[in-house]
Amino acid sequence: MIRRITFFTLTITLVLLQVMPAAGIVALTDVSYTPTLPLVIGRQQHVTATYYVAPSGSTTFIRGHQLQMETGLANAQWNIQVLLNSRNAAQQSASGSVAFVNGEIMSYPTTNDVYLDVTIDGDVLQTHDDLMTVLQVEEIDNSGNVVPGSVLTISQPLAGQPATTIKTVLPTPAPTIISPSPTKSAGFPVISGIFAISLIFLLLFRRGR
Repeated sequence: MIRRITFFTLTITLVLLQVMPAAGIVALTDVSYTPTLPLVIGRQQHVTATYYVAPSGSTTFIRGHQLQMETGLANAQWNIQVLLNSRNAAQQSASGSVAFVNGEIMSYPTTNDVYLDVTIDGDVLQTHDDLMTVLQVEEIDNSGNVVPGSVLTISQPLAGQPATTIKTVLPTPAPTIISPSPTKSAGFPVISGIFAISLIFLLLFRRGR
């Protein structure tokens, strides 16, 4: 009896594992930049990335899951297009550093090909290091947790900061003041003048006697 219960339990567990949805598989297939790389600080950047939503389980993507997308570009504007068998199936837009894609618009029978075209327009700003996260995509499950192994990150180095004009202000030089020599006055030595005056007084004194 115990063996029958154990076999029944094992059979039910295997069936549930086959029915339970697995995590979706999203793979990056292409990415392009306008203007072309490298990223230049202070410049507006346009990025286009294409992802293939690979079938996993009974559908191409789990309806209760979603994709969270992030970018390091400032003032970002998003345009996200779902392609079903090379045809436009859904479209959504967003603004800011984070955008979400509901699993409902990516969930189809596994006989279909589903792609995501993601475009971002934003400004390249200085970061704490020389590398910027252009686009990061991760799958979020029903509980709000990141599905392990689902994080895809596109990063690029920064070329540098545009040249700026620096105005250098030099101190105003102080005027040069030349003081007269204490041993000279009116073109002849002061000592010579004193000696001449003393000689005159001496002659006058002798005449007076």
